[in-house]
Amino acid sequence: MLPRFVPHALGRRVPRSLAGLLVALAVLLTGCSSGSAVSATQATQASHAATASSVGRTSKATAAPAPAWARGMRTVEVSRLPPEARQTLALIDRGGPFPYARDGVVFGNFEGLLPTHRRGYYHEYTVRTPGSYDRGARRIVTGHNAEIYYTDDHYESFRAVLR
Repeated sequence: MLPRFVPHALGRRVPRSLAGLLVALAVLLTGCSSGSAVSATQATQASHAATASSVGRTSKATAAPAPAWARGMRTVEVSRLPPEARQTLALIDRGGPFPYARDGVVFGNFEGLLPTHRRGYYHEYTVRTPGSYDRGARRIVTGHNAEIYYTDDHYESFRAVLR
């Protein structure tokens, strides 16, 4: 037998540590593959679909066809919006007063998810989020031609609001 130069307890820890590192490396490499990116995209789409079902249906499920400005977008009927969003819509219809200083400011559409128009075309309004200590993520965005859009994920996605 060859003499051992590594203490007995340390000799056992090294192979276990090496095995742990190999497992971590395999998990990391598997997580970075293109197959995982597809599943992450599918998970995001499933999350958005779940949100849509809790707030409203798409235009395919509504009785009336979507207006031209809403074609190709998910839609939600006013009656299916959260009560706070309906309250915000009532304030918009009355012209205020609005509870947040930023209500009515120009919405830049920097995400590019709404139809492209000149700056100043869209305005945003906060939809109160119960339990939130700030403005939260929910907004209503209006356009100059009576378009109304709702987002509950801070501009990650929009639904055209049908009245």
